[in-house]
Amino acid sequence: MKKLLYFFLSLTLISVSAYAQEEEITAPKKGHTNTNKFKQLYDEFSTPNAYRAASGAPGHAYYQQQADYKMDIVLDDENAKLSGYETITYTNNSPDVLKYLWVQLDQNMRAKDSKTPLIEGSGVDPVMYPSQFSSKYLEERFDGGFNIEAVKDAKGNPLKHMINRTMMRIELPAPMASGDKFSFSIKWWYNINDHVAKRGRSGYEYFPKDGNRAYVIAQFFPRMAVYSDVEGWQNSQFWGRDEFALVFGDYEVNITVPADHILDGTGVLTNRKEVFSKTMMKRYEQAKKSYDDPVLIVTQEEAEAAEKSFSKETKTWKLKAENVRDFGFATSRKFIWDMMAVKIGGKDVMAVSMYPKEGNPLWEDWSTKAVASTLKSYSRMTFDYPYHKAISVHAKNQGMEYPMICWNYGRPKEDGTYSSRVRYGMMGVIIHEVGHNFFPMIVNSDERQWTWMDEGLNSFVQYVAQVDFAETYPEALAEGDTEFPHRRGPAKKIVPYMSGDQDYIAPIMTKGLNTYQFGNNAYGKPATALNILRETVMGRDLFDYAFKEYSHRWMFKHPTPEDFFRTMEDASAFDLDWYWRGWFYTTDWVDIGVKDVKKYYVSSKPNAFMKDLMEKRGMKEDQLPPLVYMVEEDSEDFEDSMKDINATNVKTVKEYLMDNFSEEERQNIEAPKYFYSVTFEKPGGLVMPIIVEYTYADGSKKMEKYPAQIWRLNDNEISKTIASDQEIVSISVDPYEETADIDTENNSWPKKEEKGEFENFKQGIKG
Repeated sequence: MKKLLYFFLSLTLISVSAYAQEEEITAPKKGHTNTNKFKQLYDEFSTPNAYRAASGAPGHAYYQQQADYKMDIVLDDENAKLSGYETITYTNNSPDVLKYLWVQLDQNMRAKDSKTPLIEGSGVDPVMYPSQFSSKYLEERFDGGFNIEAVKDAKGNPLKHMINRTMMRIELPAPMASGDKFSFSIKWWYNINDHVAKRGRSGYEYFPKDGNRAYVIAQFFPRMAVYSDVEGWQNSQFWGRDEFALVFGDYEVNITVPADHILDGTGVLTNRKEVFSKTMMKRYEQAKKSYDDPVLIVTQEEAEAAEKSFSKETKTWKLKAENVRDFGFATSRKFIWDMMAVKIGGKDVMAVSMYPKEGNPLWEDWSTKAVASTLKSYSRMTFDYPYHKAISVHAKNQGMEYPMICWNYGRPKEDGTYSSRVRYGMMGVIIHEVGHNFFPMIVNSDERQWTWMDEGLNSFVQYVAQVDFAETYPEALAEGDTEFPHRRGPAKKIVPYMSGDQDYIAPIMTKGLNTYQFGNNAYGKPATALNILRETVMGRDLFDYAFKEYSHRWMFKHPTPEDFFRTMEDASAFDLDWYWRGWFYTTDWVDIGVKDVKKYYVSSKPNAFMKDLMEKRGMKEDQLPPLVYMVEEDSEDFEDSMKDINATNVKTVKEYLMDNFSEEERQNIEAPKYFYSVTFEKPGGLVMPIIVEYTYADGSKKMEKYPAQIWRLNDNEISKTIASDQEIVSISVDPYEETADIDTENNSWPKKEEKGEFENFKQGIKG
């Protein structure tokens, strides 16, 4: 019955409000284009077509190219040099005729004549370490670019080619029609960089105490560029920041290294019995049945013994991978090696770690367990991990990913001790880099263009995985911690960035190379946006279903931002154009607050508003039908209406409902005692749901979430009428910091300076 009364009063208030709006109509303003925050994204989105459907799914004519590789690689450990010979078989699955092919030469970013250093501004550093000064002004630039020795067709004939910095164009002897295959070979070598001293995504670390190197090798071979329906050839230069757009294919790779090295990489090790000792094979078989604790394949004692050998003999490790977009490997005689099985979707996957003794005891305790936990979490959020293994390799100052393998930082001090910061950093980077197997190694976005599609999506799922990891392994948390300390994901973490100087903030939908504050733009903000979307806007059930649908649709394919945005809406029945526009296409921020609160009482006597209306229209009180009038507590006519207020609530309503309800039903009707008009303001540009906590005089609380669409007709402020049995004593917007509101000073009523009179009340509640 009470709900019916509230509905009746609302209708009355709406009708009176309509009169008010009619009276306030003024001369029309000049026309304008549609600037509504809820305008659909047709202007920003590409037009759906046969390749990419309006639903966000691959279209009926979707295609992607294929590049298969056969490689023979030789590592010269003494001279830190890598040589290779590869045969690429390229399949043109597009409907287009191709006259030439583009190949990526990413190592040329380190060439002696590279233009990369020239695109960054620099000033005079007032203070530098000697090593910095030497590197900047005294040392000759390291030459780590590709030396291309030959490019030939399948018959051994030289192919005409042209190198433009980090891209090589190969002229085809004859145009490739749709469905054609073309095989060609490239022979090359390059000097491997010291990734600690010279930085870089791959290279070696030198250990002066024992004279060894640990290698983490990637971008080591000329790789096919992507040709797609979106970009044509993605042949944007590699300047060092934007990562890669790559083609799926099959790999057969033979890697020759010193005989005392331990090696693993992308793909299945096809000659395990040749490169493993009998002891290693026995331990490997044990590891395949161990689901709780890693099994050491190579112990620390064995690795320390190998550090002293420096074999002059060689050994070839053979790896084969199907349907991967890239290839990476790690090798060293210093590596300790452990493995553990993890059950994913009914099959066993090997969680693997490789690390020198310098990583212990931290790595032996936690690396492989972090790998296993990550595979479970990501598989739950997306799809079952399809590959047979995932490897975490310890490398100083590194955090980089490739199919089935990644390198990660986190090193204890020489005495084996480490801080909680080092431990959490190591666990976090392993979760993040192993997670990259899903984005972009399988859901294969164009990192050269849209960094956020791999880093942002991955950072979002990383946040979920870190929560899972802490629940699975609470003993991994530092003493006193109850949860994993998250850098990215929770809404409040992005507030300093979003409230920063707008001259140094770019929309998420910006090419990664051209963004300010790369970490916040590509990782933090998109991760936060997705977390808010999941927890606050859509809810977990709707979000998780749609996110999983996107992941399944684009497994082993090349999605665009629109494919993601459209799928999330298509699979959830949630119109999110307003959300994508605000969070991804602008640098707007969230700021929603309580502007004003007015208290009203019910009366049967015409209030000032109605009296004014009656005068304008020449009406008398006896001409009016029975009406319910709202009298503001601070208004001029409040005192005159007070006589009527006590009896009006029930009396007026019963008169209106007389013909519709029985006497017994009328007796049970209770009218609300308090009415409030709450005006919410939005100084920030982002439209978001209004999350409100109302606190009543008896200490009880009520949460209300007004959908973002409440702002659709007024982008500045909106009012809500609240009918209540109890007096409201305080109102708080976003009390649990769910929306990344940058200014909480306006989030509460009474305002902070007005709260003195409520302190006793609050203390009473706490007591």
